[in-house]
Amino acid sequence: MLSRTAASLYWIGRYVERAEFTARLIEATMRLDSLSHTPAGAGAWESALAVVAADYGFAITGESLTPTSVSRYLTLSHDNPSSIRACLDAARGNARAVRTALSREAWESINRAWLGVRDRASTGGQGATLALIDSLKAEARGFEGALHRMLRNEASHFVRLGAAVERGDNTARLIDVKYHLLLPEGEKVGGVLDRDQWTTILQTVSAVTAYRWLYRDGLTALNVADLLILRGEMPRSLAASCDEVAMILTNIGKRTGLQGEADRLARLRQTALARATTRNIINGGLHEYLTAFIAENARLDQAIGAQFRFA
Repeated sequence: MLSRTAASLYWIGRYVERAEFTARLIEATMRLDSLSHTPAGAGAWESALAVVAADYGFAITGESLTPTSVSRYLTLSHDNPSSIRACLDAARGNARAVRTALSREAWESINRAWLGVRDRASTGGQGATLALIDSLKAEARGFEGALHRMLRNEASHFVRLGAAVERGDNTARLIDVKYHLLLPEGEKVGGVLDRDQWTTILQTVSAVTAYRWLYRDGLTALNVADLLILRGEMPRSLAASCDEVAMILTNIGKRTGLQGEADRLARLRQTALARATTRNIINGGLHEYLTAFIAENARLDQAIGAQFRFA
């Protein structure tokens, strides 16, 4: 496989995963903001911007921090390189470049999602925004299903690799913002707002039911961190992401003979997570741990690009 083809496939996985995550984040933030007993207000939307590192870019626009303006910026803005529109446009551009490497169903899912936002100038009111988000989530699920029905070859491996790298980064940022930034000063840890915010985190990664299955002692920060960091059976956890990255790199290496620094970094990270405990992570500083994970993820991304000659 040509290196530029591998790069396009890898970035299709990253961009589609990023678009779906942002859609889920907007939906969860809207639901948190709409709770009548929750004084989240602008703080909920400010945290949504922080999760996807779009707070500085939004501030430059000079717009007021409102649900309408933030949801439009995260969904449709041409000025936000990580908006859903921008991600889908990039995914579609990459997909067109490697059209023959994708199944028809995978291409159509990306194209339909892109068509759904291409000509929109506004997300509309809450109902219209949620309808758009549901449509985007459905197309993302359609793409994921199409990917699982593709041949288990280099093409599908590189798409899944990009998605797994992106998923780990998104989950780490989500936990970090909640734990380090989200709870307003003066609010009680374990209070109504704190519980609603942790529930929102679980909703964003489709983990509410999984949490109830695995933990019987109520909603606590320690348990949520345990679920989203160390539980490998949770698909969007850091552990699951790391396991998948290591497995896919091994499979690509067997098919291509290309192994190197990316494999080494992936295995080191996988081993470190397997040995970690939630208590030790919290005691050592959750923010510091997650910041280090995000930095390691960036180094792994660079190593993947160098190993497979993306540039």
